[in-house]
Amino acid sequence: MGQCRVCNEWNTIVEEVVQKEEKRSWKPSNTRKNTKVSTPLKVSEIALDTETRITTFDRELDAVLGGGVVPGSLVLLGGEPGIGKSTLLLQVALSMSQNVLYVSGEESQTQLKMRAERLQKQDSDCLLLNETNTQNIFRHIAELQPEVLVIDSIQTLHTNTIDATPGSVSQIRETTAELIKFSKETATPVFLIGHITKDGHIAGPKILEHMVDVVLQFEGDRNHLYRILRAQKNRFGATSEIGIYEMQQSGLREVSNPSELLISQKDEALSGTVIAATLEGMRPLMIEVQALVSSAVYGTPQRSSTGYDIKRLHMLLAVLEKRAGFKLAAKDVFLNIAGGIKVEDPAIDLSVITAVLSSNENIAIPQDTCFAAEVGLAGEIRPVTRIEQRIAEAEKLGFKQIFISKFNKVRVVKYQIEIITVAKVEDVYGKLFV
Repeated sequence: MGQCRVCNEWNTIVEEVVQKEEKRSWKPSNTRKNTKVSTPLKVSEIALDTETRITTFDRELDAVLGGGVVPGSLVLLGGEPGIGKSTLLLQVALSMSQNVLYVSGEESQTQLKMRAERLQKQDSDCLLLNETNTQNIFRHIAELQPEVLVIDSIQTLHTNTIDATPGSVSQIRETTAELIKFSKETATPVFLIGHITKDGHIAGPKILEHMVDVVLQFEGDRNHLYRILRAQKNRFGATSEIGIYEMQQSGLREVSNPSELLISQKDEALSGTVIAATLEGMRPLMIEVQALVSSAVYGTPQRSSTGYDIKRLHMLLAVLEKRAGFKLAAKDVFLNIAGGIKVEDPAIDLSVITAVLSSNENIAIPQDTCFAAEVGLAGEIRPVTRIEQRIAEAEKLGFKQIFISKFNKVRVVKYQIEIITVAKVEDVYGKLFV
């Protein structure tokens, strides 16, 4: 366009570049001591300083995080509504020795006070704030300079830099980006609580889980007492560790030895009840597998499983019928993992088969006997990983016998527990029921 439409002059139009200014609400303060400025460095120039982790005084959470909280990390905690996410992080915030700012967009300060009274931690130095606007939150952060920040929840926050409703994809992405900028520049760990959708995924964009450093999932059934905390992503540690809690009136209690809680105490041995040596992450657990086999009343047999994969149960029942000759096609089979936990470890296959046989034959398995082996489609008993850790846990809890695969290599001389090796399903039946 050569002519101006206003003054009708030629060649007077000049191009001007308009650059949008950055509208981040977090601006680093010069008075803050630990504010970091990033500069380009060669690989050889980067010093390998060992990061000092911050302890939360919660052994289960510290173990899942890999030994404590890394300064400058973002930890995202997700879980079902009412599972105890806010209780867990408020309990941690009230217990830490650092200067903690707990920001809640869902509860008022009075409600947080009532929750703190229930947790019996009223003398803490933790500061509670009820706010959803990030500009106001960062204004309080500049004044208080907390060492740890907790946000409950990320879906309730909103920023003035964009026009969108709180909880929308753009708001969640923008507010998380602001918190990341604050966390990385000040080396302040930030805990975020995230809502989940009906499909069980964390609400908001999937990029949210890529942006943060650690993604924790808080699992459990609200009808049971036990909660399991597991890491789905961890840039500073392994994702195989889990933490186990027991929900009580006074908050969440750490369970240091869950095996004793997951095994019910009985006066006498009952048929269909078998103890399995399993692993949850790096931790060995002794869990109780319960089976009930009865005649099908309505002609079509039922197959029901709680805490165990129903398709794998169908496979094991087919193995029993094809390889061992047990006619279970006309019988109902119900399976339950005691304690309300879900198990995916294939090492409990042998326990499931033994529990089904025990209920079918109405013969009780000795209470001091446990099992740890996988069952193949040919009816063979397959070896499982880290068998010595399972045997040591069984011996520590007072079990006298453990059934394992014949193909597991174990030094028997180092254990007081009797180790019985089996190769096929028929061998197990011959040693227990004949």
